[in-house]
Amino acid sequence: MEVIKVKNLVKKYNGLTAVDHISFSVEKGEIFGFLGPNGAGKTTTINILSTLLAPTEGEVYVNGFNILTQKDRVRKSIGLVFQDPSLDDRLTAEENLYFHAKLYHVPHDDYQKRKEEVLRLVELWERRKDIVKTFSGGMKRRLEIARGLIHHPAVLFLDEPTLGLDPQTRSHLWEYILKLKAEKQMTIFMTTHYMNEAEYCDRLIIIDYGKIVGFDTPANLKKAVGGDIIILESPQPQQLKQELAQKYALEAKEENGTIIVEIGNGKTFLPRLFEELQTRVTSVSLREPTLDDVFLHLTGRKIRDEEATPLDWMRQHHFRRRR
Repeated sequence: MEVIKVKNLVKKYNGLTAVDHISFSVEKGEIFGFLGPNGAGKTTTINILSTLLAPTEGEVYVNGFNILTQKDRVRKSIGLVFQDPSLDDRLTAEENLYFHAKLYHVPHDDYQKRKEEVLRLVELWERRKDIVKTFSGGMKRRLEIARGLIHHPAVLFLDEPTLGLDPQTRSHLWEYILKLKAEKQMTIFMTTHYMNEAEYCDRLIIIDYGKIVGFDTPANLKKAVGGDIIILESPQPQQLKQELAQKYALEAKEENGTIIVEIGNGKTFLPRLFEELQTRVTSVSLREPTLDDVFLHLTGRKIRDEEATPLDWMRQHHFRRRR
């Protein structure tokens, strides 16, 4: 069953195209991811899906409702955890939940049951009476997820849910997200530029400069790279590249003197390589493809966490004015 359906979505800002004719659908109960660098169009897309931005072109349905003509029905169907903190840190945890439940007209008796349910899910029940400003960054993120669930949404949107958190806290937060999927069969739509987080997705879109450049399960995307990755270090990288091309018809990539080769079965190829190779090699390693390799394969460069571009600033400025 399709919970989200997007057809030919376009978003332009003063002639600049932030989202460029993308189409996809999201099935009920799956974790669906948008992976890409800053400025790729991830947040713009999630803001359109959640009715915070209007598209320039295209059709979008969330839980069967049109985002333009049935905004209120869409908003009742979704929970949203923003990139930036959005809690009132002068209130307690349960006061933040109560305010959100009132906005969504959750009946009082239902709220009392759901409050305990969601706070126990994210392990904050014992801290429900505490002021939010005393919480750590990870605890605040968990409370934002609990708040997003209080009205029982059909879809939970997570926009860079672990941005700014340390690796250990990110790992713990993902335990709660996966628990949420298992216990609630919740449809989760998330954006990220962290490769390890993208591995949790059932299906994944790789987006770059507003365009979809890859769309499949993480496993299938990695298979499409072409095999194992062999990494060679040599004092003669150009000579090594030339020998690999002439003897084995391998197209090697060079990064700071390191030679990277994709091969179908690295374990059987390496012994032959050691026997026949003439160029001196000082280090060799073998690994399976990662999503980093997928992004490099599809775009010709590595994903990066970089400073905001003028287009990023324009998007943020436009969004803030609408709010």
